[in-house]
Amino acid sequence: MAEACSTQDRSVLLAELSRADVGRSRPGALLAELTTWRVGGPADLLIEPETVAQVGRVCAFADCHGIPLVTIGQGSNLLFDDAGLRGIVLKVGSRLGRVEVDGQRIRAEGGAWVPGLARRAMRAGLTGLEHIVGIPGTIGGLVLMNGGSRQRGVGENVERVELVDPGGRRRVMSREECRFAYRHSALQGLGVVVGVELLCARGETQQIRRAMLADLRERRGKFPRKEPNCGSVFLSSPEMHATVGPPGRIIENAGLKGLRIGDAEVSQQHANFIVNRGRATSAQILELIVNIRQVVAQSIGFDLRCEVRYVTPLGQIMPADRVLKGGCDREE
Repeated sequence: MAEACSTQDRSVLLAELSRADVGRSRPGALLAELTTWRVGGPADLLIEPETVAQVGRVCAFADCHGIPLVTIGQGSNLLFDDAGLRGIVLKVGSRLGRVEVDGQRIRAEGGAWVPGLARRAMRAGLTGLEHIVGIPGTIGGLVLMNGGSRQRGVGENVERVELVDPGGRRRVMSREECRFAYRHSALQGLGVVVGVELLCARGETQQIRRAMLADLRERRGKFPRKEPNCGSVFLSSPEMHATVGPPGRIIENAGLKGLRIGDAEVSQQHANFIVNRGRATSAQILELIVNIRQVVAQSIGFDLRCEVRYVTPLGQIMPADRVLKGGCDREE
């Protein structure tokens, strides 16, 4: 990447970019309004593209001028800093969210809303995506992290993925090249997911609908929905379940339900959620994560790792457990 430009140069360059054919742009957008945690300061520039070509222009521009670029969908797995972002936020959302069904294949743009996509599959009599119907996010972000529920991942149904690399070039990757693993894929760090092709099996529409309704009922009773949150904070895995149990149970057994720092609180409903009770800051959430990890490590000797990603003001993205209390240096 080119050497980062000065603050003055960056302002001029971002003004130039905002006038180009890149979609809707907004300087100084508050990141707290763009994330499900409702936390984060202002970004220098928010861009919402409508075409893959516009995504390519933004990526190439940022790469050429050394300007930090962070891509978001619904912002459900990110913790932005209270200081905001000195760079560009590229929001791949509903403006780039078209979905088409062709037989047993579903082609979706990266900004397609996951619950809507799952329901579209149901109406077409396609099964395999029932487990994602309650996940509030975009398909691009879900595929990037191989997200899902019930120990499943959306990668099971992915045939190919289209992305735009940091230089603005389009690339198509097969399922094998994506190397899906539990809550992980080889796509991470390679660019912006702008398109996904999913292959589903034929199913019975009413049976698929019943499975989705059951999933949604369980979520309503199990997860906090009224307070802002990011979803699951700590990673789970089949191996963790088999040895020490899921993170929520581990945290609850450690007596940490309701633990609060400022307006950041371990949910009383599900202990693997941290909720924003009003004006929580990124510093409060990070301190709460540190405290949870320390107590769990002392009580059962297990090192909890974060699913949620922290974004520094300079655009570095890292698991939130890699952030030291009081700063953003990586742990050794």
